[in-house]
Amino acid sequence: MFYNQMPCPQGTTPYIVQAGDTFYRLAIRYNTTIEAIAAANPNVNPNMLMIGQQLCIPTAPPPTTCPEGTMPYTIRAGDTFFAIARRNNISLDALIAANPGVDPDRLFIGQVICVPRTPPPITCPEGTTPYTIRAGDTFFAIARRLNISLDALIAANPGVDPDRLQIGQVICVPKTTPPPAPVCPTLRVGSRTESVRKLQTLLRDAGFDPGPIDGIFGSKTEAAVRAFQRSKGLVVDGIVGIRTWTALGVDCDAPTPPPTCPAGTTPYTIRAGDTFFNLASRFNTTVDAIRRANPGVDPDRLQIGQIICIPS
Repeated sequence: MFYNQMPCPQGTTPYIVQAGDTFYRLAIRYNTTIEAIAAANPNVNPNMLMIGQQLCIPTAPPPTTCPEGTMPYTIRAGDTFFAIARRNNISLDALIAANPGVDPDRLFIGQVICVPRTPPPITCPEGTTPYTIRAGDTFFAIARRLNISLDALIAANPGVDPDRLQIGQVICVPKTTPPPAPVCPTLRVGSRTESVRKLQTLLRDAGFDPGPIDGIFGSKTEAAVRAFQRSKGLVVDGIVGIRTWTALGVDCDAPTPPPTCPAGTTPYTIRAGDTFFNLASRFNTTVDAIRRANPGVDPDRLQIGQIICIPS
């Protein structure tokens, strides 16, 4: 059955109802809303559509002209402002601000909104490193956590408002250079260094018997170390570390910078059990070649952590 066709008002187009049609399906098909179809057909009961009945379907509005810095986006099924903001790596507030006439709770399929463009990645200047703002971050909290001054953090980000940080925003954080930690020789049983002789002398002066001063950290020296540590309330671990040396009055030196190895060699850090002979076999070179590459190193007095140069 076909009904008399009535002229549709401006901004709408005639449509003949077919089997299975509903306002909801028509809204999806023609990129409009149920409310817009109902408004264009005030005398039609949406729950009693009949095949052959004429409806007036609102035509799609002209594309939205988005301001500079934003781009058009057409709403799809399931879209929300929150989902769109997260998908485009922008803040919800920025998306709402770019669409002052849009109700975020009444989006409809086919509606065109304006989405702020994601700014290009920040290139941080030399001496700083990128940092991505997380929930709860403030300049004060970041400065305290990274052990930098608040003034230095603000100076590294002249275009950033510390009171309007956004999750996902990238700022530049000054790099921190920790002061070199004091280092004393770390000795274990069996060590043979000049430091052992110094240790044994210091233990004797402190009233403890380390045994013969022969440059060997033996069992008697170890027992004396343990007794000294207990007397000073230090950790008794069988190792002479920085706390024991400091308690004995030894000034610890700053770490020695690693040597600059000449061309044709590569740095290597000595580990337990290393000898020039073993290293020559492991790196397919000769003992003489390693000696020539390390003229200031005594092969018989290698120390764990010492850096030498290995011929390539």
